[in-house]
Amino acid sequence: MPEPVSPLQIGPHTVWPPVVLAPMAGITNAPFRTLCREFSGGKGLFVSEMITTRALVERNEKTMQLIHFDATEKPRSIQLYGVDPAIVGKAVRMIAEEGLADHIDLNFGCPVPKVTRKGGGSALPYKRPLLRAILREAVAGAGDLPVTMKMRKGIDDDHTTYLDAGRIAVEEGVTAIALHGRTAAQHYGGTADWDAIARLKEHVPEIPVLGNGDIWSAQDALRMVRETGCDGVVVGRGCLGRPWLFADLVAAFEGRAADPGALARPSLRQVADVMVRHATLLGEWIGDESRGVIDFRKHVAWYLKGFAVGSQMRGRLAITSSLAELRAGLDELELDQPWPSGADGPRGRTSGNNRVVLPDGWLKDPYDCAGITEDAELDTSGG
Repeated sequence: MPEPVSPLQIGPHTVWPPVVLAPMAGITNAPFRTLCREFSGGKGLFVSEMITTRALVERNEKTMQLIHFDATEKPRSIQLYGVDPAIVGKAVRMIAEEGLADHIDLNFGCPVPKVTRKGGGSALPYKRPLLRAILREAVAGAGDLPVTMKMRKGIDDDHTTYLDAGRIAVEEGVTAIALHGRTAAQHYGGTADWDAIARLKEHVPEIPVLGNGDIWSAQDALRMVRETGCDGVVVGRGCLGRPWLFADLVAAFEGRAADPGALARPSLRQVADVMVRHATLLGEWIGDESRGVIDFRKHVAWYLKGFAVGSQMRGRLAITSSLAELRAGLDELELDQPWPSGADGPRGRTSGNNRVVLPDGWLKDPYDCAGITEDAELDTSGG
């Protein structure tokens, strides 16, 4: 880095390095956060998967499990998704009054059609008064807890919202903003617009701005900070099957990346050990080994990317139902394979250039907020 990077300040919480694990539904549960924190040495900020405000207020059993934090997690960060200012306010007050978390993040980035067609997610900031009302209720209900938000550039290139949304956030007392440099129409395709992150930082100098999008390595994170002037980075798909990326990020921000031994380049044997530990943690968290291994299946392809593992064995590992079966399958691989050159780069969803599904007449008037209903609150990933 040409200049020293400062720690990230989220309300009373000092985050070093300025690195945040992005909330991802079905991924950033307590077991995965544990792995990432172990590799980082406890440094950074690790946010829960997205929680729907209505389900939280109603104390849905599954939702209450999702907000479980390990005793070593400090600060505890929850991301909330909601479309009704009153319900969002109730959820935030519940968290604050019951001491359920130390930091609240609000999701306005989900591009999934079943959410945007109801006016939620990345469609919502287009309705400026509704966005303001939600932020106002959240900040008021949070008390001393810091409230942050994550958003996209807008609906599409003709309907960008991030500069207006950023100014509204500052006016309503939001502590920090994370911007994914894509529109809802892009989903996860194409290239993230880091210039938009730089423009937002210039537009709202009063609070920290975090950049998100196309951070596949620690060097990408340093480059984003250098090129955009952002105050920190949010890492999502880049850590899928790569929880040790957080070790790289710590090394990079602390100036140790030039040391060849500072970067994590595990052999397949080491990766296999992490895979078994991940599946074990999931089983302990769920309370059932088999269900934990089944939940882990989605991670298999991400962990094995780039290694010489045949399609038949990949498929076999992706249908295991016990730790013994998973371990036995992994032990059949050529575990002495070193870290492959093709293991880095994009992972996860890469779809893009999609038409955004919106409620009828949504784009006619950014100040008309009629028509959004509670069924816009669905449990789904996004950002």
